[in-house]
Amino acid sequence: MVLRELKSEETILLRDFLYEAIFIPKGMDPPPRDIIERTELKIYYEDFGSGKADYCIVAEDEGKVVGAAWTRLMDDYGHVDEETPSFAISLYKEYRGQGIGTRLMKDMLALLKEKGFKRASLAVQKANYAVRMYEKVGFKTVDENEEEFIMICDL
Repeated sequence: MVLRELKSEETILLRDFLYEAIFIPKGMDPPPRDIIERTELKIYYEDFGSGKADYCIVAEDEGKVVGAAWTRLMDDYGHVDEETPSFAISLYKEYRGQGIGTRLMKDMLALLKEKGFKRASLAVQKANYAVRMYEKVGFKTVDENEEEFIMICDL
């Protein structure tokens, strides 16, 4: 497994990984794929690479990109302020639970620190098993609503 930065010609992959990132509670059917065309979700990938906090690290297995962690300054679910990049992370199902997500998160946090950012944020559904991974890499809950935790990691 190789971790590397996303190449500019690969930004189309963020659409797939955004869909994969949608948490589906047990017993629920996945939403239609075109859900990622909604305005509130397009901000995760549209014109990626044009913003000052647009960074993405991918996990590549035998030449195939199997996961991604990316950040942007955007008014998304995890938005806290105009200086804090929001995180998105996703792995194809068959690659989950192997520590790849943790490696992606740690590498992205190190990259953000190197680029001068002070913290990163994300939103995660309370029932999502990934909450434990986020806490393990340093994210702390700073706010919550009925369904989600808003978490911040100081860099």
